[in-house]
Amino acid sequence: MTHGTPTHRERLQACLAGDIIDRPPVALWRHFPVDDQSAESLAAATIHYQRTYDWDLVKVTPASSFCLKDYGAQDAWEGDPEGNRRYTHRVIQQPEDWERLAVLPPSSPHLARQLACLRLLRNALDPQTPILQTIFNPLAQARNLAGGECLIEHLRLAPEAVTRGLNALTGTTLLFIKEAIDAGIDGIFFAVQHAQAGLLSREEFDRFSRPYDLQLLELAGDLWLNLLHIHGQGIYFDSLRDYPVQVVNWHDRDTHPSLSDARLSTVACGGLRRDTVALGSPEQIQAEAQEALRVTKGRYFILGAGCVTDIIAPHGNLMAVRKSLEAE
Repeated sequence: MTHGTPTHRERLQACLAGDIIDRPPVALWRHFPVDDQSAESLAAATIHYQRTYDWDLVKVTPASSFCLKDYGAQDAWEGDPEGNRRYTHRVIQQPEDWERLAVLPPSSPHLARQLACLRLLRNALDPQTPILQTIFNPLAQARNLAGGECLIEHLRLAPEAVTRGLNALTGTTLLFIKEAIDAGIDGIFFAVQHAQAGLLSREEFDRFSRPYDLQLLELAGDLWLNLLHIHGQGIYFDSLRDYPVQVVNWHDRDTHPSLSDARLSTVACGGLRRDTVALGSPEQIQAEAQEALRVTKGRYFILGAGCVTDIIAPHGNLMAVRKSLEAE
């Protein structure tokens, strides 16, 4: 450790070891709609956000379509408060469409654009500031290619066709992650969206998500800061306990388990309700942060929200998050 103020990397590495140098790490991430349509503008927006708030990690957040537009998916920006774009064209209509998906090289235009963004970020940011590239797991990609209801229908009526599609998406993502590692990322932000009782049974999740997830996480295993995001309500938390990552993030304020009940062997990232960050007051943010600090004792803990921060969140609230764990 250096003398004086720790670097972001030092603070996070201490966190992974269960230690606290000066305070637990803190990070929020958000979408950058419109800016996320080119490498240069997404990099510029991400750099501005980081230099404004000085988070302990930079989670790179392209539109979810970045990995699907080379397959023909189309989307549009329509003002969603989360910053998400709406899909306007789904590639998958019929079960046989899954079998047409191929493994795409990282040189494909939209994949290459995101890799260019990562290189710009790595060159611009301090090397002691960790960069995590968002990776949507193959089943989440499949959902965006087909639409949620269509995906569920197909995986129950034509499971072999969906499996072939998932194999292709996994192959494409493996190649992309290899290139992202070469571009200098410190980890992946691995988004799993179907580990929810309201979407799939445990058996369906184990068949259509888990084996593909583990292939990708194995490839990323040499990185030191991989973060698993378990999205949604009624999540199969225990089924993902053995995923080989350093950090786990979920909607801990809105679904089981709470921070106090999680009993993780890795680092938990959370403690703040997204609505509090977007719509609450700095005082409410401070109260939630202090409660999370009390529950975790600040060890193996990164202060964050359950998911992306809404783009409508006020600057003052984001500053309140950033400052909430600093010593008085």
